[in-house]
Amino acid sequence: MAGQGIDETDAGEPSSGAASRGFGAALSFSRWLLAPFYLMLVVGLAGLLLKALQEAWHFITHVFTATEAEVILAVLALIDLTFTGSLIVIVIFSGYENFVAKIDAGTSRNWPEWMSKIDFSGLKLKLISSIVAISAIQLLKAFMNVKGTSDRDLMWYVVVHIVFVVSGLVMAWTDRISGEASGGKKGKGAPAAPSA
Repeated sequence: MAGQGIDETDAGEPSSGAASRGFGAALSFSRWLLAPFYLMLVVGLAGLLLKALQEAWHFITHVFTATEAEVILAVLALIDLTFTGSLIVIVIFSGYENFVAKIDAGTSRNWPEWMSKIDFSGLKLKLISSIVAISAIQLLKAFMNVKGTSDRDLMWYVVVHIVFVVSGLVMAWTDRISGEASGGKKGKGAPAAPSA
């Protein structure tokens, strides 16, 4: 009887292991469901390029008749679109490498080094810093057109920008604390160096 129990247990282990491996493979494959999201971001980046070209054309055709403030506002609009495009590129490449699959950097000589080195923590910090920069440009545009902006709108521009700045500082602080904590644990677990 005891031998039969052992045989039944041993027979059940391979099927359980196969089911576990199959379930793990299905979960691993599910990360590819994110790929269409990054492809849609590429489409969004193309749409942003069309909008930037439209802004540039409007700027070029009115540069000689526009006032200094209007020229500055047009340039700030182009900078705003550029920061937004850079934010999309960061999300596309860093997100794809962190959550879907590695990209072979050897296929291109001009591949930026940060794309293959940034982790999820660095991705969050780059995202929040880009958002803060975009918010600052929007706030500057509002102040440049202060006559056409209500006090209520200016107040909300300032409040939203402060919220983004504080969020970025808190995120950087928590990442630093977690990094120090993980570094301390590694230091405690490391074997002591032999004395001379």
